[in-house]
Amino acid sequence: MIDVSHLSKIYKMDTVETVALNNISFSIDKGEFVAIMGPSGSGKSTLMHILGALDTPTSGKYILDGEDVSKLSKDQLAEIRNKKIGFVFQSFNLLPRTTALKNVALPMIYAGISKKERFEKAKILLGQVGLEDRMEHTSSQLSGGQMQRVAIARALAMNPSIILADEPTGNVSSAQSDEIMGVFQNLQKQGHTVIMITHESSVAAYAQRIIHIKDGAIEKDEKSKRGKKE
Repeated sequence: MIDVSHLSKIYKMDTVETVALNNISFSIDKGEFVAIMGPSGSGKSTLMHILGALDTPTSGKYILDGEDVSKLSKDQLAEIRNKKIGFVFQSFNLLPRTTALKNVALPMIYAGISKKERFEKAKILLGQVGLEDRMEHTSSQLSGGQMQRVAIARALAMNPSIILADEPTGNVSSAQSDEIMGVFQNLQKQGHTVIMITHESSVAAYAQRIIHIKDGAIEKDEKSKRGKKE
């Protein structure tokens, strides 16, 4: 599904060059659950932006579903984001005074899906993340873990090829973190491809595979011990 080949990203400020990513190569198969792990400044956020079609590399290739994303225009990148990538952010990014049901249905409005169809699908997606009884609750009435589960359901609204999660447990308690990671594991078992950015080894352990990044390069690419068990 994803093939990254000799990917580099260099930021230039006047005469100063900062190498954020240095000649990175890896592949991710359809249905895989991969954690990309590294300390602050390692390059993992830059890599996430490129994988999420939010930025383009300085050199190298990023192939998603057979398409070279690294060569696309801004409009084409926007189309990739809308159709193929579901985003889950640390800060949830939900509308605060809007119900869970309407938050999940929101992306489908812009796609021109009928009200009846988008609400039916939103109910199914909320059921998948265990929030059947919270559909009419607003974000302010939900816990951090519940808000993140709503955000995951919303990320699935447009049937994306991949779910890209950026520090998804950063704003929830330890117990809620376990719940969130359980949701991602279930999505992977259902056939979804999940890529998660994290700096926490305990969170990365839920994935099948961990790609360690340091100073803009891949330091290690290994199977997760927990992933092996499952």
